Amino acid sequence: MGVVEDTEPPLKRAKRLADEPNSFSGNSSVRGSTVNNSLGDLMARPLTSQGDDETIGSKGVIKKTEFIRIITRALYSLGYDKAGAMLEEESGIPLHHSLVKVFLQQVKDGKWDESVVTLHRIGLLDENAVKSASFLLLEQKFLELLKIDNIVDALGTLRNEIVPLHINTKRVHELASSLISPSNFISHTTSGPGKESVNSRSKLLEELQNLLPASVIIPDKRLECLVENSLHIQRDSCVFHNTLDRDLSLYSDHQCGKHQIPSQTVQILESHTDEVWFLQFSHNGKYLASSSKDQTAIIWEINADGHISVKHTLVGHQKPVIAILWSPDDRQVLTCGSEEVIRRWDVDSGDCVHMYEKGGIGPISCGWYPDGQGIIAGMTDRSICMWDLDGREMECWKGQRTQKVSDIAMTDDGKWLVSVCKDSVISLFDREATVEKLIEEEDMITSFSLSNDNKYLLVNLLNQEIRLWNIEGDPKIVARYKGHKRSRFIIRSCFGGYKQAFIASGSEDSQVYIWHRSTGKLILELPGHAGAVNCVSWSPTNLHMLASASDDGTIRIWGLDRINPQNQRKQVQGSSSNGVIHRCNGN
Repeated sequence: MGVVEDTEPPLKRAKRLADEPNSFSGNSSVRGSTVNNSLGDLMARPLTSQGDDETIGSKGVIKKTEFIRIITRALYSLGYDKAGAMLEEESGIPLHHSLVKVFLQQVKDGKWDESVVTLHRIGLLDENAVKSASFLLLEQKFLELLKIDNIVDALGTLRNEIVPLHINTKRVHELASSLISPSNFISHTTSGPGKESVNSRSKLLEELQNLLPASVIIPDKRLECLVENSLHIQRDSCVFHNTLDRDLSLYSDHQCGKHQIPSQTVQILESHTDEVWFLQFSHNGKYLASSSKDQTAIIWEINADGHISVKHTLVGHQKPVIAILWSPDDRQVLTCGSEEVIRRWDVDSGDCVHMYEKGGIGPISCGWYPDGQGIIAGMTDRSICMWDLDGREMECWKGQRTQKVSDIAMTDDGKWLVSVCKDSVISLFDREATVEKLIEEEDMITSFSLSNDNKYLLVNLLNQEIRLWNIEGDPKIVARYKGHKRSRFIIRSCFGGYKQAFIASGSEDSQVYIWHRSTGKLILELPGHAGAVNCVSWSPTNLHMLASASDDGTIRIWGLDRINPQNQRKQVQGSSSNGVIHRCNGN
């Protein structure tokens, strides 16, 4: 689809166009007249002045004419009008056919009758596109007549030109209604002559560009679009991609190596005195929280240079702390004492501000409401309880659960409550519709985690397999990850990296495992710990920072493999470094 090939002698071409029947003159209506067949056949091809079949590039798939025209369009879009005009002149390849140039200028000048005539002379084969474009042109004519209170001519345009097109009836009725109160309608529709009218016509040109074939009017920023698509394809096909888009370059093809994945121990945190069971970065990436069998939790602060130090040691639990979770605003954390109590702590002060418990039963998991105004907990009697921040119980139910709720989470919209309800079944409970979807696994479920977009669920199984489920609509498995070791303990995994493109997991063989999320390919095995790795967490703001918690009592911080060997010594954070021990008596 396009316009006539510019190959005939100018005089002959001008004579042919002049000899065509013309049913458009003055303020005459649009009758949908068509061009003669021979002209229409020629108009089906994009017009260029030379070398339509000539190609460039090593693969012979780039048409030189199209390439030049797109570059020319880019130059004009960037404001380099002289360079664009020079390229047209030197190459002999015009950006637009002469008829199209006339058409565009007529639209800019508000010559609506002439523009409709020229539109039909361009010779588009798609009659619907011609009608729709004619409608836009005549609508703009109608509105500008209405703006200057020329009601008679506006009515004539509507009756004799717009209505006969027999399209967009709803809009035609709106235009007809506008004749009753033109000023009110115009104030919400368009601007009048002058600068405002020019802006309105610019918007009209954008609409016409979207409507007409790209071979007739090359889309604005087409070159930028092609280059961006190329970069995105390179990025998406890069198995190890873990950099921000701003790091992509046009100077060479993009390809990341494994060095972009955190794989080098850059710091070892040793403030805990027993096994470290859980850790999690704050949402803003400024802190790391960890909990331990030593009955404490620690809030670590991450400095601007990435160095981590103790901010607060949270003391008060009488049993091991099995989890610590950040509030949505990162101002508070919850700690869950194993079958004991849940405590809420202020991050700035390190003080315990509330304690949640239920007589005769204890928590084994906990989480936050998405608005931070309540907490949820899985209890030892297999029930799920919900409290507001002041400790008032809002809900508590058991349902058909046959297993203690080892993990629990709520989606960001507060709609779905996710929990383990049986050994091998995860419940997705719709709190609005009070209906339940089930994920049935082949083996016992030991832990799970939600993706940031709440569309995917990462499930760890007893059989040493991690499965990725798409939980939108009917749940379905989309990937499996194998290689890590698990036989006795709860091992936790996480999403991480650029757009959460990687999966990381702990393992009982003292290593951290990293897979490519979409392919399931095992990328890295990270040795270093001296005991089972129980939990991993990937920084949400630093793509190159990963943390792992181990039975050896340490937390390892992993970064990029580019540190000088002599600087790879352990950086030990002792229990007294920059930290103040805070004791909690509860409320």
